[in-house]
Amino acid sequence: MLAGLGLLIIRLVIGLSFAGHGAQKLFGWFGGHGLEGTGGFFESIGIKPGKTMALLAGLAELGGGLLFALGFLTPVGAALIILTMIMAIAKVHGPNGYWSTQNGYEFNLVLIAAALGTALIGAGQFSIDALLF
Repeated sequence: MLAGLGLLIIRLVIGLSFAGHGAQKLFGWFGGHGLEGTGGFFESIGIKPGKTMALLAGLAELGGGLLFALGFLTPVGAALIILTMIMAIAKVHGPNGYWSTQNGYEFNLVLIAAALGTALIGAGQFSIDALLF
């Protein structure tokens, strides 16, 4: 029971945070810049076409985050989270080194580890996956 509760907490915090980041990109919610602003940023760092890639990133974050939070098709949600973090490392944080204090990839790697670990052990008893599979 405690393991299931622990996994639920991990899934909710990470999943809803990712969903929020997706909503920032897609809709400009929660102080985000929407597709136009995010697309412009993406273009400035060489991710082209910016608006299309912002749409894909936003959908991956929103969809992956919601799947992960719900514990529904958890490996798919985790994969979407991991892919967006790999892109963030490759295009933004990687050149800055490891530490977050230097805008490095430390936090991205923590999120990858949590998503991968959850996908490998399962979403836990408090998940849609547990009800269906």
